[in-house]
Amino acid sequence: MIDYRALTALAAVVRSGGFEPAAQELCITQSAVSQRIKGLENRLGQPVLVRQTPPIATELGQRLISHLHMVQHLEKDLTLVNPQVDRVHARIAINADSIATWFPEAIGKITDEMDVDIVIADQDKGIELMRRGEVLACLCADGSAVNGARVDRLGIVRYRAYASPDFILRHKLLETPENLYQAPCLQFNEDDTLQHQLLASMSQPAPMNPIRCPSSEGFLQMAANGCGFGMIPEMQAAIGIASGNLIDIAPNNAIDIPLYWHTWRSGGSAMKRLRASVIKSAHRWLEQDR
Repeated sequence: MIDYRALTALAAVVRSGGFEPAAQELCITQSAVSQRIKGLENRLGQPVLVRQTPPIATELGQRLISHLHMVQHLEKDLTLVNPQVDRVHARIAINADSIATWFPEAIGKITDEMDVDIVIADQDKGIELMRRGEVLACLCADGSAVNGARVDRLGIVRYRAYASPDFILRHKLLETPENLYQAPCLQFNEDDTLQHQLLASMSQPAPMNPIRCPSSEGFLQMAANGCGFGMIPEMQAAIGIASGNLIDIAPNNAIDIPLYWHTWRSGGSAMKRLRASVIKSAHRWLEQDR
């Protein structure tokens, strides 16, 4: 039997960033918080918390926190919680480009009724967090349904290779487009392979000079300021294109990435409302299959 008082203490420590603020939040002593978590670890035979500053949940700990949040959603539907006091939580995995463009509209007023913890995960990686039970929902490019969850196809994000006019001139990309792989190339992180896919579609090797930029907004600014070429969603690049700061350097080689919304079937009514909002916003902003 799971000790939900211990799970509540674990979630409070991770959310508040320490044992003392968790104790204040739960109106118990710091010692009681520590004892509940130690008891949980002894019962499970493995740690649920990495005791650093601030403390972070282990993989098992995060799965337990996600389970607690799912139970809280179900209790809310049964009116077993006081909506004025007990807020439910939802940890969801979203890719950075969606957060920088259309997804905030989808979240909308949902934050009035629940706390949202957003985990940034590449569109190819979010599904792994879902399979491990670490998130209540995820946005990703994988349409394979997780056991116990539903999946909705949202649409397509079209990525194109953009660079500044100055960058194109400096690297002579108009005269020698076949040497694009030699030019500095922006890469979000080690999971980002869009530029590799682009170059492969142009029969070119992998980029020789990748530049890591783990910020969607920073990625756009670096491309506009001539730091490198990068694969950027059309909707995000629109202002830069209109102002002349960005140019599509491979107009015949766009890459379409499908997006899917995964959510547990037993997620509760608040998660169902979030799902409906995500689908509505996606149909407004994303390319739809024809």
